[in-house]
Amino acid sequence: MDPAAPALTNLAFPTGPTAVAGTADVLRWLADYWFLFALVLAVAGGAGAYVVRRLAAAASQERMALEFTPARHFDPGHEEIFRRGVELTRACTALPWWAPRRAKSVRIRMRSDSHSPFAYRLEGPAGAERLLTTTPFGPGVRVAKAKPLKDTPRAHEVRAEFILRGNPVASLRDVPLQPDPLQPLVDAVGDLRADLGDVAEICVDLQRAPKWALRQRRWHLMHQARRSEQREAGRTARWMSRDSTRLDDSFIGQLRQLVTPGRDAGRGGGRLVMSAPPVRVDRSEALGKLAEDSHLVRVQILVRCASDIEGRAEARLARVQAGLDVFGGSARWAMKGLRIGPWRLGADRWPHRARFDLRWRTGQCLPPAANWLRIEELLGLLKPPTVWCRMPLLPVDLPTFVHGDPGLLLQGWYRTPDGRRRLVATRAEETLFEISVGKAGGGKTERAAAQAVGYAHAGGGLLFIDPHHDSWQRVAPFLAHQPIMDRIMRIDLRAKGRGPDPPVSSWNPIGMHHQDRQGYEVVEDVVDSFATAFGWDDANAPRAIAIFTEALTVLTAYNHLACRADRGADQATLFHVRALLTDTDFRNRMLTTLGNVLGEETRAWWHTTFPTFPPDAFNVLINPLSRLATNPISHAFLGQPQGAYNIRHAMDRQMIVWVSTAGNGPTDRLVVSLINRDLLRAGRSRADTNARDRVPFRGYFDELITLAGAGGDSIASMFEDFRKYKIQLHALTQLLSRLPTAVRQSLIQNASTLSTTRGSRAAITPITDEWGDRPSPAQVAGLDQYDHYSSFTVDGRPVGPVLIHGPHLEDVFAQQHRPHRSHIAALEQAADHNAHALPLHQLTATAAGQLQRVRNFLHARTPAATGAASLTETRDYQ
Repeated sequence: MDPAAPALTNLAFPTGPTAVAGTADVLRWLADYWFLFALVLAVAGGAGAYVVRRLAAAASQERMALEFTPARHFDPGHEEIFRRGVELTRACTALPWWAPRRAKSVRIRMRSDSHSPFAYRLEGPAGAERLLTTTPFGPGVRVAKAKPLKDTPRAHEVRAEFILRGNPVASLRDVPLQPDPLQPLVDAVGDLRADLGDVAEICVDLQRAPKWALRQRRWHLMHQARRSEQREAGRTARWMSRDSTRLDDSFIGQLRQLVTPGRDAGRGGGRLVMSAPPVRVDRSEALGKLAEDSHLVRVQILVRCASDIEGRAEARLARVQAGLDVFGGSARWAMKGLRIGPWRLGADRWPHRARFDLRWRTGQCLPPAANWLRIEELLGLLKPPTVWCRMPLLPVDLPTFVHGDPGLLLQGWYRTPDGRRRLVATRAEETLFEISVGKAGGGKTERAAAQAVGYAHAGGGLLFIDPHHDSWQRVAPFLAHQPIMDRIMRIDLRAKGRGPDPPVSSWNPIGMHHQDRQGYEVVEDVVDSFATAFGWDDANAPRAIAIFTEALTVLTAYNHLACRADRGADQATLFHVRALLTDTDFRNRMLTTLGNVLGEETRAWWHTTFPTFPPDAFNVLINPLSRLATNPISHAFLGQPQGAYNIRHAMDRQMIVWVSTAGNGPTDRLVVSLINRDLLRAGRSRADTNARDRVPFRGYFDELITLAGAGGDSIASMFEDFRKYKIQLHALTQLLSRLPTAVRQSLIQNASTLSTTRGSRAAITPITDEWGDRPSPAQVAGLDQYDHYSSFTVDGRPVGPVLIHGPHLEDVFAQQHRPHRSHIAALEQAADHNAHALPLHQLTATAAGQLQRVRNFLHARTPAATGAASLTETRDYQ
């Protein structure tokens, strides 16, 4: 034997009792110094957690935010929303490789505050900005970079985190897209009050499901399912054994043993008990929605509500929780935490609050283990509010009316979801053209009158044309204040109800004493007014248009000459057209006096063409002028040489002009047509003023059917042209279908505000069609009196339609109400004084003697005025 063999044997590992003793010594040492290993593990775990937190914080700083503003027609389909969800899960991974899992998330933030009723933002990794900006929604959603959120501390704040309760593998309820699944959450913040510091935010964080976590979750679920089946199998076996024993001990069992002793004796005297079936677990049933790998996400839902008033934040959180209950089925969203009596140990308490605030601030996603969902379950949260969502109106959407603010235009009372009423308004500069439709007595005129009163008290200028005079009597007690008396004018053309000698203002449509128009412009305006009133055109009345044009050319040239001679009181009027056409001596004297003032073509027409007309060719002009002269009010109003009515002057000086026309007869339509055309002319004449210096002016057309029948083309042109001249118009009518086609098309095309009261379905359908039948004609037809559905333009975007209760003057302007007769009489006296209204008999006498004054001026002039110029030249009456 080799001598080295004993040595090698001695080097072998100890065996037997020696090995057991060594192991025991190690175990005793570990038992004595276990805290060293615990300390090492704690230090390693703490260091690892610290590194992960630092890396997550660094990755979270590289985030961006986008704000999504849906269009009014936004109505995405199921597939579009699903594709958006797939994009969001892909965007979660747009971070460096070293970024921890908690930082790889995308946040959907829904916020309600004083700036927006329900802002929809998307926050995610900066590297995914291009992916998140391009959405499957196309033009239905406008995407813009979101501004940083800046919150001021509120006195009361509550926080909550939501976890899935119930069956962990069951799906949430399949909520349809119509109505909008976001509607319950929108309703939860519908009564938010910015003046009380209310704010509510819901953050939904999405994280792509990691493979290892999914395997772990599946193993856990399968383990739970097997244990559940084993417990069920054991329970079944125990019940089977118990049932067998009970049956053997029963009377029937004993009787059976007596009758058939041999069969039971061979089996030991007892019943054969079958064993429990083997444990079998259906994988698809046990895993549910987690059985497939595709389109799984982990979800974290955080909610924060705040207010300056105690209790409001808690109540808001409860309503948000109720809104999330809509998604619940076998699985449901519940607040995470433990409730002990009135206290809840959740995100608002230590130690959860610090973790909540960290995730809220950084966007990190650490969802509860149960929050696994498929993208299909989240479709309602993956898109902004759609067309099927009713949005609340906050002051930022529809401002609150403030008395005396010229930048706001009163609209009516809006009832908030909590039952409060708020007097809302639109911005005056954005309320360009307004249409109000509805049956008589629905509140259209009352609403327009309230707007006019509010605008007048704010210092604005306006023109209110009312064919029935009722509006003046309605607003007079509210306008009887000295600042308004200094600016108000009344043009009352009614012949009845004003006494035998009422005061009447005056206007000479062909007068040249205002020095702001050329002669050919005056001729064109007056001829177009007559043509519109009587339906003339070049096809059916070419001779009437030609004769009237040439006659007015002579009369305006004469007025021009009289004003140059400082004889404005000797100007001709429309009623002198008859003398010019039928009185040979007057016509010859007029043409001789004017001489070279008339153009060559005009002189040639009077010498060659005019003599060819038979005497009855002039009746088409003489008849309407005779009717005007027969009416004492219209004769006095239009028969003065130097009229006081000057709508351009009123526009530039912010005057308040109230015009009450007489009715709807042929004579009345002619006067209205002249007024409409003059208003169009005055508005367009503001082109001579710099755009920055044009003073805003508003026009109200009550009973537009009556007004448009006598000046449809002029009104249509106003709605097309007046925006650039800072003139805004409001049209009130019972039926759009009775308006001329041109007027109706211009109204609908350019209206910034549409409003309708109740009425027949046929009457209100043109308005509801513009809203996409939301509300439907049936809903509008059933409105209460003074209720309106209205849509507005605020900050360049449409708002509504919303239900508005029409304002009543006594409710809104109670402090301005001065019903005493002395106050109203003072207002009427001031309005007539500013309009230079004189007693009817005095104006009638002036109109009757005006022709003689014209003759006297013609006799006093030489046959050919030296230095006379062509009508196309510009003249000054200095």
